[in-house]
Amino acid sequence: MPKQILAETIKTGIIKSNLIAMLAGLALALYTNHISPFEKLPEIIFAMIGSALVIGAAGTFNNLYDRDIDSIMERTKNRPTVTGAMQSKAALWLAISMTVIGLAALALATPLAAFFGFLGLFFYVVPYTMWTKRRTVYNTEVGSISGAMPPIIGWAAITSDLMHPGLLGIFVIMVLWQMPHFYAIAIRRHDEYKAANVPMLPVVKGFKRTYIQTNVYLVALIAASFLFASLSLGITLVSLLLSTAWLILSVVGYKKMSPEKWATTMFILSLNHLTILFVTIIIYGFIGTFFGF
Repeated sequence: MPKQILAETIKTGIIKSNLIAMLAGLALALYTNHISPFEKLPEIIFAMIGSALVIGAAGTFNNLYDRDIDSIMERTKNRPTVTGAMQSKAALWLAISMTVIGLAALALATPLAAFFGFLGLFFYVVPYTMWTKRRTVYNTEVGSISGAMPPIIGWAAITSDLMHPGLLGIFVIMVLWQMPHFYAIAIRRHDEYKAANVPMLPVVKGFKRTYIQTNVYLVALIAASFLFASLSLGITLVSLLLSTAWLILSVVGYKKMSPEKWATTMFILSLNHLTILFVTIIIYGFIGTFFGF
C-alpha cells in the first residue's frame, strides 16, 4: 500500500498535532510530580506509540463512516476511502488493528492511559461521528471531549492523580480551544458543509451568531488560563497573553474583514495559540524536571 494512501487514511497531520498535546500533558505530569523523564522513559515511549495508533484508528473509522458526505465536500472528496484507493474492508481492518495494538501499547504505559485512550476513541467515533455530526450544531462541543483526551492520556501515563489543577487546566483549555478553531473551519467551508447537509453552526445559525459564540469561548479561554496559576506563573502568563490576543484580533478583525478572511485569520491564530502554549508547557515541563524550577 502506497505511503500517501495510508497517511491520508489515518490522517497523519492530526496524529502529529495530537501527539504534541499528549506530550504537553505528559510533560506537565512530570513537572508537577518532580519526575525525571529518564525514570519514565518506557512509559513515554509506549504513550507515544499507543496514542499515535489510537488517534490514527479514530481517523480511519471517521473516514470510513463519512464516505458519503466526504464525497460531496471539496476538502475531502479525494480521501482514499472516497476514491476507492483504500477499500472499505481494508480500512476497517486497519482501524481495528490500530485500535487493539494502540490500546495495548497504552496499557503498557499505564492501564489508566489505555482507559482514556479508549474513551477518546469511543467519543470520536460514536457520540461525535455517528450520533451528532449530522444531527446538531452542538456536534463540535461533543467532538471536543475526544479532542481533549490526548493531554489526559499523557498525564495518565505518568501519574494516577486526576485531581490536580494542572490537569484540569490543560483539559479545559483543550476543550474550549476547539470551538473557535472548528467554527473558523466551518465558515471557510460553509458552502461545502451546507451541500453535505452537515449542521455546523455557521450553516444553521449564520456568521454573526458564530462570531458571538466564538468570542464567548475566547473569554472562557482567557479565564481558564488562571487554572495554571497554582502551577506556574510562566505558563499562566503565556496562556493568558495568547488567549487575550486572540480575542482582541477576533473583535478587530471582524469589523474590518469579510467573514471568510476573518475565519482564515482565526484559523491561523488557533493553530499558533495551541502550538505555542503546548510547546511552552513541554519545554517548561521537561527542563523544569532537570533544574527543579
